[in-house]
Amino acid sequence: MFILTEAVLAVLAILVSVAMLWGKNGEEHNKVSVIIRNSDDSRWAAFRYGLSMAAQDQGVEVFVVNTGEILSAEEEYEALEQEINNGADAVIVQPVPGNRTEELLKRTGKKIPVMLVECPAAKEEEISGNVVVKPDNYALGKALAEELLSDYSGHLEGKTFGIVSEGEISGAVSEREAGLCAVLEEQGASRRWSISVSPVKEEEPVLEKMAKTDFVIALDDYSLVLAGKAAEARNLHGALVYGIGNSMEAVYCLDTGYVRCLVVPDDFNMGYQSLTEAAESLGHIFKKPQSRNVSFTVMRRDTLFTKENQEILFTMSQ
Repeated sequence: MFILTEAVLAVLAILVSVAMLWGKNGEEHNKVSVIIRNSDDSRWAAFRYGLSMAAQDQGVEVFVVNTGEILSAEEEYEALEQEINNGADAVIVQPVPGNRTEELLKRTGKKIPVMLVECPAAKEEEISGNVVVKPDNYALGKALAEELLSDYSGHLEGKTFGIVSEGEISGAVSEREAGLCAVLEEQGASRRWSISVSPVKEEEPVLEKMAKTDFVIALDDYSLVLAGKAAEARNLHGALVYGIGNSMEAVYCLDTGYVRCLVVPDDFNMGYQSLTEAAESLGHIFKKPQSRNVSFTVMRRDTLFTKENQEILFTMSQ
């Protein structure tokens, strides 16, 4: 009886210790920091809303670091280190382009879990061994090209197009461009020019100086809004604008007719899934985060107010 009693007490002591340790971990592992470029920009509205909803569902705290337009690899690493020092248990990062990024993310990954969104690398999943939540960027470009193709019944021989993208965004843009050109050039359209634009030099007229084309195609939200404004000012020599965007400003350009077609990545789900994966990996010892591709939606002016699109617009306006 003595031995049995001691054994039972020992088991109880172990269970209590495990419960206390689990509870302690649950209290400590409750903060996820998010580092994205120009975090207050409206293009991140749906993403931030997704983060917020996931944080409520997971019972964790989420903190979006205030950043500006320009963010170097070193500045991003400094922000990561500061968040770790402030008690972050995991981080969600939009890696900046550059050779130093992989090295610096590896350092952080040795300390706490790191989730990537909109990764700039050609092989996203290989950076620091981290998982990535992002849209299928090649599919985004391809879908946009197919929409343009359908407007012309598959006949684009002799048509020309120009491509505009925000400078130094990522390899994501090159993937979108590859998907776009694979369709358009196969159908006889020819690319006349490709340019990168910078938010820092927004006041400088850029698109109106480019050679005349039939279409101007924007591969990101900033470029799409810029092209839409140029079309409104009649500075595109009659070119029609198609593009990828995820802000209410981009939707306005579509609604007013200055953009013909808008492909919208599901940024709400990108925020929700990245936060969920990070939080669940902290709360479950054997849970490993999974890389995920989020979907996208094609919007046209005449379908802008369908039920599905209204739900997307709601996330953008939060």
